[in-house]
Amino acid sequence: MPADIHHHTAPNEPATRLNATRARQGRWGKHLFWILIVSTVLAAIALFGAWSYRADDLAAVEVNNGVQTPAEAQRYDTRPSPARQAP
Repeated sequence: MPADIHHHTAPNEPATRLNATRARQGRWGKHLFWILIVSTVLAAIALFGAWSYRADDLAAVEVNNGVQTPAEAQRYDTRPSPARQAP
């Protein structure tokens, strides 16, 4: 049996009983606060680093490979078909 199980009670006193929900809950404190702050800052730095690494690719404009002459544009221009009407 581990030595630290009953370190708050005397050998002849009964052990403190906790329900399962209380026993599973962690403590809030300064250490947890700093862990949350540091991990959030590190995530923000990683996100900013990834964005700045790919910023040139994200800001680049793709070369316009569209049509060069009106004749080429005419190929892509289709006339709308007339509406079908029920007999």
